[in-house]
Amino acid sequence: MKPFMSIKELSHLVATKQVSPQEVISFYKDRLNKHNSSLNCSIELFDNDTVGATEGLLAGIPYLAKDNISQKGHITSAGSNILRNYHTPYDATVITQLTKHGAVSLGRANMDEFAMGSSGEFSAYGPTRNPWNVQKTPGGSSSGSAAAVAAGLVPFALGSETGGSVRQPASFCSLVGLYPTYGLHSRFGVLPFASSTDQVGPLTKTVYDNALVATALSGHDSHDSTSIQRAPVDYTAQLNGSLPKGLKIGVLKEALEAEGMDPEVRAAFERTIEQLRSLGATIVPVSVPSMAHGIAVYFIISRAEAASNLSRFDGSLYGSRVDGKALEDMYTKTRQAGFGAEVKRRILTGNYVLASGHKDAYYKKALQVR
Repeated sequence: MKPFMSIKELSHLVATKQVSPQEVISFYKDRLNKHNSSLNCSIELFDNDTVGATEGLLAGIPYLAKDNISQKGHITSAGSNILRNYHTPYDATVITQLTKHGAVSLGRANMDEFAMGSSGEFSAYGPTRNPWNVQKTPGGSSSGSAAAVAAGLVPFALGSETGGSVRQPASFCSLVGLYPTYGLHSRFGVLPFASSTDQVGPLTKTVYDNALVATALSGHDSHDSTSIQRAPVDYTAQLNGSLPKGLKIGVLKEALEAEGMDPEVRAAFERTIEQLRSLGATIVPVSVPSMAHGIAVYFIISRAEAASNLSRFDGSLYGSRVDGKALEDMYTKTRQAGFGAEVKRRILTGNYVLASGHKDAYYKKALQVR
């Protein structure tokens, strides 16, 4: 086996009995144990002797899951000190789905605390490093997931995205990252940042691999009220090297005209458009003038939802606790000690835009623009 093999290649080796699932798992465990210290991409490597399944879409394929995705019997800390000792009593639905299809989790991937960051630097466990250049950021907040796949330490990993946290590290690490349609992948068991935009997304080396993992994750989940009422879908079925006849692809005019776009990024995007056109797609310019307000809308809504979601971490139910003279004192001391600076900034901003004197001007207006 080679470290940078795709899921498709590994699955072929397992299916033809050239290697056993256990050999695949042992191979990647060894790589993680050898290289994790230099990249800090995994917070915890599981030491259980898991025997890989021999059947399923992902039979015997190991992976890492971002540390905000619940894995039964293990700590789920969301990269934060406030949940450093919180052991999850159940699996997130996406973990259950992967297990059903034969995949094996090898550990928890590092991340920006509560998925708040875009560089992998805002983790209570230290920053993740980009395997292409350890002096550079791998992007965030799914920093550990991306770095581990890019370094060939696992064939794929799960990240989560609220506003770029899968696609950006995928770009920084030369991977394929998917931010699926909202409700396509279950959020049950995923610690929330902004509930109305959070989604789990796979990070892989190839488009086929990404489609395969998305297939394994597809299907309605009765535990998640926002889950789409849709049967499982095979997203690999039409990956035959050609585009559907008559395919139209919209290109956002305002996106290409955005200030500050790196010339290399623009050139790469334009090459992609030409490639799609050469394959027979019709490229259609689309104008969405309100996109100019997109960042402001995201900024307000995400922080408002974060302030609401993170209010549950106060030391009274689960997670770390710092005792105080009275209840409010305990809340204050627990949050001061448990949350990092970036999380505190976003909570404060969220509470500001939700305050009675500002809610109509900021939060309600952002919802209207969205």
